[in-house]
Amino acid sequence: MQYANSPSSILWLSAHPESRSLNGSLRKTGVAHLRRHGHTVLESDLYAMDWDPVLRPRDGGHDVETDDPSTEAAESADKSARSLDRFRVSADTRTAYRTDTQHSEVVREQEKLRRADAIVVQFPLWWYGMPAILKGWFDRVFVSGFAFGTDEATGRRLRFEQGPFTGKRTLIVTTLGDRPHAIGPRGKSGELNELLFGLLHGTFAYTGMSVLDPFAVPSADQIDDITPISTRLIDRLDGLFTEPPIPYRPQFTGDYTPEWELAPHVRPGEHGVRIHTAS
Repeated sequence: MQYANSPSSILWLSAHPESRSLNGSLRKTGVAHLRRHGHTVLESDLYAMDWDPVLRPRDGGHDVETDDPSTEAAESADKSARSLDRFRVSADTRTAYRTDTQHSEVVREQEKLRRADAIVVQFPLWWYGMPAILKGWFDRVFVSGFAFGTDEATGRRLRFEQGPFTGKRTLIVTTLGDRPHAIGPRGKSGELNELLFGLLHGTFAYTGMSVLDPFAVPSADQIDDITPISTRLIDRLDGLFTEPPIPYRPQFTGDYTPEWELAPHVRPGEHGVRIHTAS
């Protein structure tokens, strides 16, 4: 078995309130397997961390109490002025990022992302989306200037193939209550990659990551023997750096108009999320 660029650093981001659950067991199996093969695994177990998922004005420097009392006097004038303004989410969180005035818990998570060569994002699919605590992690951590934006020196747009996270790979590991064929091309719940399009394409690919097909465990509440599932997960982890990613179209090479619409000559007459892949 070969890993590209091994040993590597991998962030395992998980969101499940019960460590003894199927999700918890798979997380322990996956993390242990990666570490046995020499990888550094950084963990963010959001429930265990008691992560605050709510994006608040303090994330943009409004009424922030500094974590370092020695810097309080130097920053108080700027913070006082900013606290009087309305909270401009994108602009103010970008300013907080660039002026090193973010909350320390956000900074720690961003540092894990910087170090990671790959990210495993694990969660149960609740109401066909990720748990609120995980959505809030993205809201607070993936801020403008860090995860996307514009290079001020060159004007280069930092997204998709020009995104700041190019070179990083990401794999979703999710459990489903649905029966196996319910999540599929003709299933009542839809096809999984389309169901997760907002996360796969709108978050991961948007920030430059190479996105792998999700690892999904259907009928999760009815599983007694997790051994076959653990084996499948280990196989996917062994391909974390070699498996071909989903071929999402790059933004800046002619497939899209300046208004971010697929150009008329590309798959004319077709629509839906599938047209945004090159195969």
